[in-house]
Amino acid sequence: PCVRYSPSGEYLAIATRDIQIWNPGTRECIAKFKVMNHGITCLVVINDPTIRIWDSSTWKQVGESCKGHTGYIWMIALNPTGTLLASASMIASGGGDKMISRWAVPSSEYILKDQPSDVLRGDIPREQVADNVQQSDCEILAIDLSARNACITGDFNNYKSYANRSFVLARKADWDRALDDALKVIHCIALCGKRQFQNAMKAFDLGFMFVGTNLKKTLLLLLIKAIALFNANQHEEAILRVQDLAATCPNVDALACQIVEAYLHVQLGLNVLNGQAADHFTSAVNTIRFSSMSDIHSQYDVFVVLFGWDLMSLWRIAHQNWCHALLRAGRLPETIEAYRYMIDMADEPQKHAALIAFKRDCSMHYAAGGDDALAAGNYDRAIELYSAVIDCDFATDTVFANRSRARSAKMLWDDALLDAEKVIELNPSSYIGYQLKHAVLHDAKRYDEAIAAFRIMLSKLENAPDTQTQNLRRQYTTPSKAEGAIQEAIKTRLDDAPHRLINTSTGRLCNREVQISTFRTSVEYKELLSSTMKHADLQMERIQDVVATYFSYVMLSHRWEEMEPLLHDIQGKVVYDLNPVGGIAKLKSFCETARNQGYRWAWVDTCCIDQTNNVELQQSVNSMFIWYRHSALTIIYLSDVPPLSQAGALASSAWNTRGWTNDWSLYLDDRSPNHKDSLAIMKEMGDATGIDSHALVAFRPGMRNAREKLQWVSARVTTWQEDTAYSLFGIFGVNLPVIYGEKKQKALGRLLQEVVAQSGDISALDWVGRSSEFNSCLPADITSYKAPPYTMPSLSEDDIQTSISSLRPVVALDSILKLYDLLDNLNAPRFAQCRLHLPCIAFRVTAFSSPRPTMQTFLLVRPWNRYLLELPDFAESSSLAELPDIADDTESEEDYWSLPGSPLQESPGDSLKHRTLRLTARLEQPFGAFLLAQQRGGEYKRIASDHDIIAQVKDLSSIPDMVKTLEIL
Repeated sequence: PCVRYSPSGEYLAIATRDIQIWNPGTRECIAKFKVMNHGITCLVVINDPTIRIWDSSTWKQVGESCKGHTGYIWMIALNPTGTLLASASMIASGGGDKMISRWAVPSSEYILKDQPSDVLRGDIPREQVADNVQQSDCEILAIDLSARNACITGDFNNYKSYANRSFVLARKADWDRALDDALKVIHCIALCGKRQFQNAMKAFDLGFMFVGTNLKKTLLLLLIKAIALFNANQHEEAILRVQDLAATCPNVDALACQIVEAYLHVQLGLNVLNGQAADHFTSAVNTIRFSSMSDIHSQYDVFVVLFGWDLMSLWRIAHQNWCHALLRAGRLPETIEAYRYMIDMADEPQKHAALIAFKRDCSMHYAAGGDDALAAGNYDRAIELYSAVIDCDFATDTVFANRSRARSAKMLWDDALLDAEKVIELNPSSYIGYQLKHAVLHDAKRYDEAIAAFRIMLSKLENAPDTQTQNLRRQYTTPSKAEGAIQEAIKTRLDDAPHRLINTSTGRLCNREVQISTFRTSVEYKELLSSTMKHADLQMERIQDVVATYFSYVMLSHRWEEMEPLLHDIQGKVVYDLNPVGGIAKLKSFCETARNQGYRWAWVDTCCIDQTNNVELQQSVNSMFIWYRHSALTIIYLSDVPPLSQAGALASSAWNTRGWTNDWSLYLDDRSPNHKDSLAIMKEMGDATGIDSHALVAFRPGMRNAREKLQWVSARVTTWQEDTAYSLFGIFGVNLPVIYGEKKQKALGRLLQEVVAQSGDISALDWVGRSSEFNSCLPADITSYKAPPYTMPSLSEDDIQTSISSLRPVVALDSILKLYDLLDNLNAPRFAQCRLHLPCIAFRVTAFSSPRPTMQTFLLVRPWNRYLLELPDFAESSSLAELPDIADDTESEEDYWSLPGSPLQESPGDSLKHRTLRLTARLEQPFGAFLLAQQRGGEYKRIASDHDIIAQVKDLSSIPDMVKTLEIL
């Protein structure tokens, strides 16, 4: 016995020898017959060889009876899809005709509508169908129309029949319930979903019993089997099966194989990494080489019903994702090719949709990737990405702007400029295009065009509609302000440069106006102006550097020889075109050497000064040392040192004895940029000149160590005797009138007078030889300084302590304090009307070895040197608080005469004590002196000596009375 509810649950079937249908609600028996119940139909067997098919929902017979058996039917069976019926009149059950037949079951539409089946048409007798029946694909998928539509539309609700609901639940991947509902319908897909592959394959194999020799149906069932495996994550096996089918049965239904393979590759591409995705989409595209999918969708809707495939969009999805995957994988050339292929193959609706989608994706992907590459300095990659966007006919002004920046970084000026122009075309009201254009033209050294673009950019900023953009104007400098700053730097630079210079490029002599004009038309000026405008601050340091570099000049140090070219010889002419005779050859060689060293300007004293203009001549002489100091390079022409000379040749050169020499030359084939870096050359020069090598390298002009500097030049000779003094103006940093014809004693006297007056340094009075007519305390010739000055003996702390101890019994405390104060209040030496007012300690000479008596007063004078007071240098003090205090007058004599301790522990009073004691000890030491003779007017004159006069004080107590300021003629 068997009891079953109907699929709707409204009726109850009880089977024993027959079947009774009951209504459980009313407890009434509705029908009674002998049947075998299966699915949505009831197969009723009467005691004859006829089969009748009934609708179990209405209990009405469907269609005509199936006739063909001659004996009673003992067994019937439906295939899992419910489309074929098998009947047997005798097998194991003992049927009489021993015959098995197959019948076509009316379709679901027929059953629902109670109309003739599409399969069993009216023109076909309702006889046994056998193998020659023409069956549609519905025989593979026999579910009712509403369930079929639900699978297509995705409406998965309210389906109660087991077969229908099994399909729906399988589509929803609800494998357990689908398998439960399937029971005796196709449950292969559900088994695959449950990963029960062995059972699934058996179920599929069973299905092949009912397709007979129809290869198309067999192929379709095999494809469904492969898809089920694919959905169960057996991806490789599934695709291999589809490919094998296409290769094995190329003439059965190749299109179905292509559709399935393409769809499977698309599914894989959507779920893997970029590189693999591109390969899968490429395979999909290569499989389907047609764009219209509407016919395909209807022809193969079995895939839509079973698996929910969107065949209508397959071509578009495959091609769009192909392009996108190549794009994301960075395979740009392939991306462009794929995009163009898709556009060429697509019909108009697809082309428009593909174009919009691809442009949108490009704008997001390429632009973002290009921005990242640009920020990372990967300019080639940035250009490639931005170009890809542009090649796809989708580019905003931002894309062109960024590609312009990347191209500029790669120095692709023409291409970058085209992009900047495109930005202006796309957004003419914006300042950005002109900003880019200025940057490109500036970097391409097209400065005039760059400056013009910059002016337009400023006007765009000033006229911008929004305040925020207008405020960007503050980041830049106006051209006029930049020009003013550059002009100021030029003026400052040329203040310390010669008025006339030779342009080594053209060979022409240029005055200052021509030099400035040449600069303003130069590439350097235009670049400086173009770059200066880009910043709110004027960047004066860079402006000064550029100006200094442009106006760098080279000076020639040489000995004047015969036929030196003068100003009128080269003015208005090209030096390189002159006949190279005499000094012209030297001039040409000098200019060529300066040019080859990379310098634009050169100066030579012979032809760059108007010797006939006294004002210019005086200015040149006073500025000469400054010009040399500010020159970028000094080239020295050693006419008496042949090329390839050996070391030591310099010492014998007459150049060492000349007055107007200030630097060093290329020598010993030493090709270093500055021979001051050569220890060997500097040592040889020091030996030849008597100047310490450190002073040669690190010399600075000024009054310090005046006596040493005078000794350096004591052996120098000049063509003009006044130049002995004039050539020293720069060394001491003084500016005095140049008066050729005044004679050397007056010229040297004026210089030494200025040195003593400005510095208070009386070391210039330390000389031996003849007195000058300018003032008797000054020498008549620079050679008087050849002998080294007298140097006071150095005293150790022990020597000072011994000296102080010996003074304690004989020198009163108040007298030593008064002496220090007296000496501290002496005025500095000064000159007035060629008279020297000299503070000194003067000792009267009471006896001479000469037997002839005289009434004239003679004084042995120690010029007062304030450095003996050891006062701090107040110019270096940061505040008045650092000045020492006056010593406490209540201090005991014993305390005063005690030697100070460590200077770090001294109080201000102790510091004064320390200086006083050291002064007292030094006054006892021998000193260099000179002899004065009093004149009738009370003034004094120095008596010249051929030897140093050394004296020593015996009685310190007498010194206060000897402190004087004498007027010396």
